[in-house]
Amino acid sequence: MKTYSQIQEILNADQALIGGLPKLRLVVLRNITLEPIEPYLRYFAYLAGLNAEVHFGNYDNVYLEAVEENSSPLASQADAVLIFTKLETLSWGLAKGYNQFDIAQIQKEKQRLAQYIHDVLSGIRAKTHAMILWHGFEMPVYPSLGIYDSQSAFGQTAVIHDLNQILKDSLAQHSNAYFVDVNVSLIRLGMARYYDPRYWYLAHSPYTREALAEIAAEDFKYIRALKGKNKKCLVLDCDNVLWGGVVGEDGLAGIKLGKTYPGSIYYEFQQTILNLYHRGIILALCSKNNPADVWDVFQKHPDMALREEHIAAAQINWQDKATNLRQIAADLNIGLDSIVFADDSEFEINLIRHELPEVTALHLPVERALFSSDELISPGWFDTLTITSEDKFRGQAYKAEASRKQMLSNATDLDSYYRSLELVAEIRLGDAFTIPRIAQLTQKTNQFNLTTKRYSEAEIQAFVESDDNDVLCLKLGDRFGDLGIVGACIVQYEDGKALIDTFLFSCRALGRKAEEVLLNTCLSLAKMRGCSTAIGFYYPTKKNAQVEGFYPSQGFAGLEDLESEGKSYQYNLNHYQRQNPEFYRDIRFDGFPSTERI
Repeated sequence: MKTYSQIQEILNADQALIGGLPKLRLVVLRNITLEPIEPYLRYFAYLAGLNAEVHFGNYDNVYLEAVEENSSPLASQADAVLIFTKLETLSWGLAKGYNQFDIAQIQKEKQRLAQYIHDVLSGIRAKTHAMILWHGFEMPVYPSLGIYDSQSAFGQTAVIHDLNQILKDSLAQHSNAYFVDVNVSLIRLGMARYYDPRYWYLAHSPYTREALAEIAAEDFKYIRALKGKNKKCLVLDCDNVLWGGVVGEDGLAGIKLGKTYPGSIYYEFQQTILNLYHRGIILALCSKNNPADVWDVFQKHPDMALREEHIAAAQINWQDKATNLRQIAADLNIGLDSIVFADDSEFEINLIRHELPEVTALHLPVERALFSSDELISPGWFDTLTITSEDKFRGQAYKAEASRKQMLSNATDLDSYYRSLELVAEIRLGDAFTIPRIAQLTQKTNQFNLTTKRYSEAEIQAFVESDDNDVLCLKLGDRFGDLGIVGACIVQYEDGKALIDTFLFSCRALGRKAEEVLLNTCLSLAKMRGCSTAIGFYYPTKKNAQVEGFYPSQGFAGLEDLESEGKSYQYNLNHYQRQNPEFYRDIRFDGFPSTERI
């Protein structure tokens, strides 16, 4: 991690570049002195391609700024509200005078803090749908009851654990509100590197610069996920990465892989990768090797945790790895900036950093015992705010997609190919079951995304509950399996017009004209609501150029370009007649007021 002064130098030197990045407004409410965290927040925002503006509430004024109607920090729109409530300031008795309390007083204090948490959260939510990151209460390093504390149900540690659970439960009552476990940061650094007692006594500023960096890094795991800045795919070299040694030279029996040292280094690494796979991360191979040797290890080695079925794409050949990574991205239909590439060769890593700077390149040291598997997940590259059923089966979905492509290569024409897939589309209005996935799609979808607006679950829920909006999603399946919810749109109704605020599709679902099915439903629903015109918007980004012509291709007429450098298109609903692709085996509707009219 860079030092405080190094970060300041970077922020000052790159000020012009930072100024051109999308704005990220952070509001910090706190009962401690916390201003030194600002450069770290701005630095991690910069690394994520964002320009952070950090606004601090007044010292120890969390409650009033949350509940007062016109509190200044929350007066304008925030992207995230960061709350720091150190227990020493909130309840000196529980933090420092614990042994003076009897059980009744402890229970009363817990109830007071529970009400405080409820009021603060309710007050913030009444003002904004912004992400809330509430930093939990730190466990005492030296509990008040000494070694007896851990034996007692009413020990200080148990009570603070209860307070954190109260906080988690309260946050769970609000969408887009999350518990940040600062105890994880404390454990990583250790007490001596985490706290600075001098500044605590002088200025009520408890944390070292190193601790502030760790906390800010933890916060940005949430913020990056909210803004769609997380990674989707892990690409791995094989020799000296997934196993020790070179399989082409050492042979299947000679490589290092097993549950005892030194093979345990690689076995544990594979277990970490497998956990990522079950979280929905796509796995791919990029190796200079003979394909038969590599697949022999996957199929025959008894201690391989990873199997061929877990690998969605592979480039195993003697070409340069930049070319191979481009091909993997094309095969998976994902952006290069969605990829983390791990290799033991410093040459290969430097090549990727030079040729493909969008790819996050991770160099694994030759002495692998120096590398903990946790270092693959500690940066939070793959963190998401929710894990849906679609995530858990994403690896299988990409394997099924390979089967579809194989069928396509053997098809004589597209219509026969589409019919052979036996496609089934199910379109439904947003509800409690689909809101998490719809929000996730807005946060992660980049290529087929007409406006690239990012929404939290709370914001999607607000759209769903409003009478002036409709939120639709499309679930897709075929003979190879269920792809889950792959498309979504948000429509706003205003003065007889249907404004398509959001229209997006997952890349892996393209090529089946499902986007036309969703748009047709959107237009039918708008006409049923009495609208005469539908307006679609396109805001260009570095990644969504492929959809610039989508609305014109669907019969929309161009309007004047928008001031924000976007484009708008109009469709006359008076002449609209639905015409879905004929090759779908079935198109179903769920939750609509009158499905026969959709």
